[in-house]
Amino acid sequence: MIALIQRVSEAEVAVGGETIGKVGSGFLILLGVTHSDTESEIEKLINKIVHLRIFEDSEGKMNLSLLDRGGEVLVISQFTLFADCKKGRRPSFTGAARPELAEPLYKKFIQRIREAGVEKVEEGRFGADMKVSLINDGPVTIVLDSAQF
Repeated sequence: MIALIQRVSEAEVAVGGETIGKVGSGFLILLGVTHSDTESEIEKLINKIVHLRIFEDSEGKMNLSLLDRGGEVLVISQFTLFADCKKGRRPSFTGAARPELAEPLYKKFIQRIREAGVEKVEEGRFGADMKVSLINDGPVTIVLDSAQF
């Protein structure tokens, strides 16, 4: 499972011209699921994400976590995080899990981040053509791969 985390001042997602999720200061998380992922990967990522100290403290140092700041989260499913561009010019997405595996894990991820104490969690629509807009704060962008920890 891969989570691309962007620290944002604000972010929103729209489907068909209608805003379906919007957050203020916090994280935009693009979440990709691969074939071998299970709920244990979710637990690894959630624990890392909510405690990741990438918000500035009163001295301007990255020392505060999402929970410390009371930050908000927008989660978007993103199978293209598993794009394989080794051959040719057209990416292969065979590393991404099929929707019947990916969608329940995506939903579970959202449930678990709420249960971890994040008060406002918004989400995209799985499998939809979404328009995502954000103001990246910093910019700060971090990639977490559950296979690496």
